[in-house]
Amino acid sequence: MGYSLSQRSLDRLDGVDEKLVAVVKRAIEVSNIDFGVIEGLRTVEKQEQLVARGASQTMKSKHIEGRAVDLMAYVNGRGCWELACYDNIADAMKQAAQELDVAIKWGAAWTCSDIRKWQGTMEDAMNEYIDTRRSQGRRPFIDGPHFELS
Repeated sequence: MGYSLSQRSLDRLDGVDEKLVAVVKRAIEVSNIDFGVIEGLRTVEKQEQLVARGASQTMKSKHIEGRAVDLMAYVNGRGCWELACYDNIADAMKQAAQELDVAIKWGAAWTCSDIRKWQGTMEDAMNEYIDTRRSQGRRPFIDGPHFELS
């Protein structure tokens, strides 16, 4: 533990809501896995490109409003896309959100509107979301790096 955000990550938080910035900064301090900020504020044009290629499902992205961030896990100094890494980051985001009393939603557990209130691990929250979508005959949309203000 004892991680901190790089200057590049801090720069990518420019324009992001100060409450979400505070949660990200606290989460890196308590996280058991290193992470950085991939993206914060996003233009409408960039969102259109992401929707067109299927990387996002909506033009109502909270990134456009500065109310969302995407985080990248780092293992041994290299970016990691393994979902288990993002469960750990989500647990740190949950702890930070609780400490700072900021309502946060995670992109791998969309049915949980405020991770502060989830009883259990964020992996459990993600699994509940997946089970719910499957029971509806729908595919889950897992966006592990994504966190937004509720």
